[in-house]
Amino acid sequence: MSGMTPPEPPPAETPPAPTGNESYRLFDRALLARRRARSAAALPDSDFLLAEAAEGLAGRLAPVVRDFPLALDLGAHDGRLGRAALKTAKIGTLISGESCSKFLQALPDPRIACDEEILPIRDESLDLVLSGLSLQWVNDLPGALIQIRRALKPDGLFLAALAGGDTLNELRSALIEAESEITGGVSPRVAPFVEIRDAGGLLQRAGFALPVADADTLTVRYRNPFRLLQDLRNMGWSNALIDRSRRPMRRDVLFRAMEIYAEKFSDPDGRARATFEIVYLSGWAPHESQQQPLRPGSARMRLADALGTAENPAGEKAGGDTGRE
Repeated sequence: MSGMTPPEPPPAETPPAPTGNESYRLFDRALLARRRARSAAALPDSDFLLAEAAEGLAGRLAPVVRDFPLALDLGAHDGRLGRAALKTAKIGTLISGESCSKFLQALPDPRIACDEEILPIRDESLDLVLSGLSLQWVNDLPGALIQIRRALKPDGLFLAALAGGDTLNELRSALIEAESEITGGVSPRVAPFVEIRDAGGLLQRAGFALPVADADTLTVRYRNPFRLLQDLRNMGWSNALIDRSRRPMRRDVLFRAMEIYAEKFSDPDGRARATFEIVYLSGWAPHESQQQPLRPGSARMRLADALGTAENPAGEKAGGDTGRE
């Protein structure tokens, strides 16, 4: 793109109509913004997860043989996903969208201040939207997906990576057990993330065609669980739940949680395991050229014939037993 003047980012428009979920707030977005601003300088020391998501998204984008004249990297962080995408796909202009000013200042032009919860993009103006590990922090994920689908041109592509439901399950378990043991109660400390079984339905609900959801699991090993907590702080992933306790965690609870973590989730060499599940989403803005499902009853061949198997009448069962470092 050298020598070319990139087009202006799509103009802002009136915020979209409410989607019905705005009254429910899971995350303190203001606190999350402060945590992310603090993480901007520390992220290079704990960037393994963002690097994994960028590689995964670039790998899923690579087989798509088409041009994308105008694309948006939504929640661009330090821009690594955008750089990977530009090496992988035929992207004319990539806009970096970020809500954190410290990240935004370091991103290349064109760039826009962009909150994932209120997308300032004109309808049907983008050919591609990418997002790496940002959308799991929105309070209204279905509403955010609807806004993204509206911003895409017909037959535009959406690709995203989000933290999945199995992420940090060890830390969640250790904290719950320690706090319950010492105080007799628990406070939410690890965010609930999207479950892979729900992800495809969210895309369909938002109006995407040909929705696909899959997941990768990354196991990171630490000398001790305290190193995991430092990584989470560096990534801006510290507790930002609305319902969190406003009191600092008691030291005895924290140290007991780390003891439980080391006892239950360490390998024979003493290193503690931490699970990060990355859920990948892809969907297309609807277009008449896309493959459409057949109408019910329109099949010309029985499935049993196609598979070469015997068809059992309704009510009968087939024979046989069922059984980081």
